[in-house]
Amino acid sequence: MQNFNDILETIQMIQEENLDIRTITMGISLLDCCDGDIDRSCSRVYDKICRQAEKLVPAGEAIEKKYGIPIINKRISVTPVAMVLAASGGNPVKYALALEKAARSCGVNFIGGYSALVQKGFAAGDEALIRSIPEALTVTDRLCASVNIGSTRAGINMDAVRLIGEVVRRSAELTADRSCIGASKLVVFCNAVEDNPFMAGAFHGPGEPDCALNVGVSGPGVVRAALKKLPPDADLTQVADLIKRTAFKITRMGQLVGAEASERLGIPFGIVDLSLAPTPAVGDSVAHILEEMGLSCCGAHGTTAALALLNDAVKKGGVMASSHVGGLSGAFIPVSEDAGMIDAAAKGCLTIEKLEAMTAVCSVGLDMIVIPGDTPAEVISAIIADEAAIGMVNAKTTAVRVIPAIGREIGEELDFGGLLGHAPVIPVNLASPAGFIHRGGRIPAPLQSLKN
Repeated sequence: MQNFNDILETIQMIQEENLDIRTITMGISLLDCCDGDIDRSCSRVYDKICRQAEKLVPAGEAIEKKYGIPIINKRISVTPVAMVLAASGGNPVKYALALEKAARSCGVNFIGGYSALVQKGFAAGDEALIRSIPEALTVTDRLCASVNIGSTRAGINMDAVRLIGEVVRRSAELTADRSCIGASKLVVFCNAVEDNPFMAGAFHGPGEPDCALNVGVSGPGVVRAALKKLPPDADLTQVADLIKRTAFKITRMGQLVGAEASERLGIPFGIVDLSLAPTPAVGDSVAHILEEMGLSCCGAHGTTAALALLNDAVKKGGVMASSHVGGLSGAFIPVSEDAGMIDAAAKGCLTIEKLEAMTAVCSVGLDMIVIPGDTPAEVISAIIADEAAIGMVNAKTTAVRVIPAIGREIGEELDFGGLLGHAPVIPVNLASPAGFIHRGGRIPAPLQSLKN
């Protein structure tokens, strides 16, 4: 699995096709930090994170130097903070500040886990944490938050859906002077996974070990470059086979980096998440892969079928390259983080309705989509409910990360900088779903949940 000769094949991919390790993410359990006094609990949280992760960034830099493989982000994920808050009570933002301080001390890019799992209802600490998210994301820079509001087993908690729509909008309002960046660091899940290394949705699930190292690979540019070499009359079976072989090579690199980082840090190796995570850089786009298959523009009819082929081929190729594939694994379609999708959205070819259809066959969901600043909270909640329904019925992870562009209108743009990129404001259907959203309660789990 870790034959260095295999890695030599990726040198051109790294130098010319934007191949990288998107993240090495250390997951840390905070369950042993719980205390009835919130200040003592926060102190324990800070101390444990710093103790476990003090060598994470140096280890990543050493691996980069040894193999010449770029590791773009070093990150930390922690136990959903709502669980720790249940023991201590108090102001949840104290935990946000402790996590931010720890992230800065360790030198990581992001820390995730300011999270609550409320798919079946609110436990102690959950609602207080969710209501604190806008403030927490306003007073921090590296903190990321997530909420799981549904699952195939539990159904959809519509009381949480109603609340989170208000929280998304408030997060944007409080950071309106910073391109509404608060909402870009909040993701709402159905069927959230416990070992996801990608932000903003990473948290260290309660079923995980005390500490683990998870790796997220990337490489849309590599897949597109490979497809360019196919003859124009190659059929789709040949396209799928080539994507599988390419995904295998990309995942082998992630396996190597994860195993070495695990050994250097003295913690268990968790999983490789083989998702194709794009960037705003030219040549590093999932949309451009779909266009290389023959679409004139991402969002055209046929886009969902092409994405289904891509997602399946990536999984089939990657799973053969590592014994521990996990996380989300597939193809991401974050609009602001993908150069091809930015262009398609600006042209009006890629709409929110088409993106919703695409999420039925890809890794996650409506990701990094900028919507008009006057979008009501009930409409945001309804967008979340629709995505959760796709995830619940299809027994897959779906997520929503939408950013209301406060003070901006359709056609204007928000620029987040860095990997978060930039995106135009796209229209949404403003017909009111308020009556449906305010009914509350729980959408029952589907028949598919009865698998025992």
